[in-house]
Amino acid sequence: MAKRRALIIDDESGVRQSLGLILEDEGYEVATAADADQGLRAARAERFDVVLCDVRMPGRGGLEILEQLIAAQPDATVLVMSAFGQIEQALEAVRKGAWDYLAKPFTGQELLLAIRKADERERLRRENRRLRRALSHGGAGVSIAAASAAMREVFELVERAAEYKTTVLVTGESGAGKEVVARAVHGLSDRASEPYVAVNCGAIPEALIESELFGHARGAFTGAEHDSPGMFREADGGTLFLDEVGELQPPIQVKLLRALQEQEVRPVGAAKTFPVDVRIVAATSRDLEQMVAEGRFRADLFYRLNVFRIHVPALRERPEDVPVLADQLLAAHARRIGKAVDPLERDLLDALAAYPWPGNVRELENSLERALILARGRRITRELFPFLGETDGDVASDSSGLSVPTGESGEDLSIKRRSRALEERLIRLALVRTAGNRTRAARILELSPRALQYKLKEYAIDPLNPLPGDSDS
Repeated sequence: MAKRRALIIDDESGVRQSLGLILEDEGYEVATAADADQGLRAARAERFDVVLCDVRMPGRGGLEILEQLIAAQPDATVLVMSAFGQIEQALEAVRKGAWDYLAKPFTGQELLLAIRKADERERLRRENRRLRRALSHGGAGVSIAAASAAMREVFELVERAAEYKTTVLVTGESGAGKEVVARAVHGLSDRASEPYVAVNCGAIPEALIESELFGHARGAFTGAEHDSPGMFREADGGTLFLDEVGELQPPIQVKLLRALQEQEVRPVGAAKTFPVDVRIVAATSRDLEQMVAEGRFRADLFYRLNVFRIHVPALRERPEDVPVLADQLLAAHARRIGKAVDPLERDLLDALAAYPWPGNVRELENSLERALILARGRRITRELFPFLGETDGDVASDSSGLSVPTGESGEDLSIKRRSRALEERLIRLALVRTAGNRTRAARILELSPRALQYKLKEYAIDPLNPLPGDSDS
């Protein structure tokens, strides 16, 4: 690994010598300059990791050349040094772009601490840029925004998790962006160049899930005409994303636990096992603790998966993210379909932010895509979002956050039809909030389980996918 390089610019030879010895002991290759012009020439000729520059020197001082110095060494940590009485100049240097200042006399420990602090800040800035790029491009049509404190916390957890091979469990409602988080964990890890393999555990028939995960040998069952490696071996060296892991049945839970513990898999019908090096990220919209308590999910598997948890908040819990997301998603779909569109107007963004979004980011994205297709021209208007009501004055909210049209602007005032629409919407929202648990949903709705079952049939609602078109995370 190449040595780090430092440039010391100071008119006092004793200062240059003592600082040079400190940095050389720390492993730096050191260059020195006795005045500002000599230092500037060195900075323009070579690359340095650290630049130490005195504020006041004969001729031009450090403050006068600072901007040129930073332009010549944009990736370097630039620290200014000041004697007593020069603090105002040192602060001005920081305002102009220096990382920090050191007041003379200072110790070697203070110098090294200042450099380490600057290095850490720069590392965090680089990681944050990488993280936001990974999160903004990480999902298949779904993004998450960082305007809210809640999502900034998610970003921090993603960044921490990415550094290790630790198993990650991502929780949150359907459509909130769990797979985007999974892709970001992979994209920021040292496995980013290796495979990322995703499997929806709830979308594969029970009879096929073992073969999909672990592979099968030729002739293992009817139709198995050749060997298949399975998802674990396809993800070898990279990341395996187990979406909706709570949908796995107990027999496959046992085999998954064994694969995680032993880091090897046995294909269906095979006589030998295969070692695998896989980082697991699992996701669920279900309450796994409740499923463990009810005996529907193995406790030992839950503890194996629940090493590092990241919870993705529902969109209604972070309304400040809605305008950022809406602009981002609309622009992405406009580019995809090749349609010019104006930015969303402020009053429409406010109305979208006030809506509870039971289908989370996916519902927002689908609504924007529909509005884009229906728009006659470049302008996206409120009328293209019928669930928002006519005007802000026509909408009231109950304590649950559901919007209930109440105005007198010509809309349908039939109590019977309005009651049915509201009832269906409340049922769908209750199922979203309980991750499809009909017993808990019935309790929230103050219905008997039998009455809820009747209404599910009446409104053709799938408890596991209560939102139209909802099938994945």
